[in-house]
This record gives sequence, structure tokens and C-alpha cells, in this order.
Amino acid sequence: MSHPAVAVRPAGSGGDGAFGPAGGARPPEGLLDPVYPRTRGALLKVAQMVALLLAFVCVRSSLWTDYSAYSYFEVVTICDLIMILIFYLVHLFRLYQMLTCISWPLAELLHYLIGTLLLLIASIVAASKSYNLSGLVAGAVFGFIATFLCMASIWLSYKFSCVAQSTDAAA
Repeated sequence: MSHPAVAVRPAGSGGDGAFGPAGGARPPEGLLDPVYPRTRGALLKVAQMVALLLAFVCVRSSLWTDYSAYSYFEVVTICDLIMILIFYLVHLFRLYQMLTCISWPLAELLHYLIGTLLLLIASIVAASKSYNLSGLVAGAVFGFIATFLCMASIWLSYKFSCVAQSTDAAA
């Protein structure tokens, strides 16, 4: 009589609970993950989305003179916001369990590396061309806040995807 194969997670590979439970505990059954919205990663994603939305609204509602600089800022903030929302929904609805052909921790790490660099460049350009217009200055400030929050996510993604895997390989 054969038994089905069961994947067991090592005790130290849970990270902050973003891609599965820590310590090998089984997640609650169902489509929606009730624990994920209270994790550090989820709260950080919500803070990033709020900062990006505020940055976009501040720049969009201002009168600006340099079209290319601020349109670039708007495109970067909205694209980053959409990608963070997609990753939030992937975690919330546990799509990472169904779409196993994608390395979700690596995809998220690469998104944050590229998105943070583009957001930093856009925020610097927006800040340098703000000409003391309050809406543009506020948009640049929220852009820098979102950049800082994305850097925190890079650290968490790196810590989860690289450090946890290297300690699992050493064990």
C-alpha cells in the first residue's frame, strides 16, 4: 500500500508567513487566507499602495510644467501600485499554491528591485523639477516614502527567498 507524497517545510523556512506557514503548520483551508492581512509583508504592501496612490494623486492634481518628468512619475507610481496589488492578491487568495510554475519569492524580489530603482529615479526627478509647487513637492515626498517602504520589502523578500533557502541547504 503506497502513501501519497507529503511536502514538509523545515522549521526555519517560514519567513514572515508570506508564502506559507512557518514551522510546517498547515494553513486554514479555503480560498481566502485570513492570516495574511495581519502579517508584516501584507501591512507593508498596504502602506506602499497608500503612499503610491497619494503620490500619484498629488502629482496628477497639480499644475505642472514639465510634461515628460511628471508623466514618467505617474506611470512608475501606477505601474508599481498595480504590481504590488497583484502580489497582495496572490498572497491573499493563495494563488502561489495553484501557480507553482512561477517562483513567487524570486518574482517579488525582482519586482521590488526594479520597481524601487525606477521609483527612486522618478522621485528624484520629480523633486528636482517641483519648482516649489506644493502638490509636486508632496508627490515627490510620498514617492520617497514609497521608495523607503519598497526598500524594506526588498530586505524582507531577500531575507525570505535567499537567506531562508541558504539555511535550509546548510541543514
